[in-house]
Amino acid sequence: MPDYWKIDRKLIDRLCDVSKLNLNENERNEFMNEIGDILNAFKVIDELDIKEVEPAYHPNKLENVWREDEVKSCDWNPLGNTIGTEKNYIKGPMLMIE
Repeated sequence: MPDYWKIDRKLIDRLCDVSKLNLNENERNEFMNEIGDILNAFKVIDELDIKEVEPAYHPNKLENVWREDEVKSCDWNPLGNTIGTEKNYIKGPMLMIE
């Protein structure tokens, strides 16, 4: 399998510059090792034979759970606490100055 990603000092320096990370020499070396480990884990996954495996879009079966609509009366008066109302509308201050 070809090595798609070569992790070197130049790449780590570029990643630190782009992401605005101020890492010292030890932290950069540790970062380079960690990225290498992550990419090696993906290489192992790439080597798996999945030709006959059906794709799993979601691990659990999804179902819509709907409830029946129930008509209920509502005693809430949305204009009850407002000061200025007129014909079931809220009356606000005048916005235009003459």
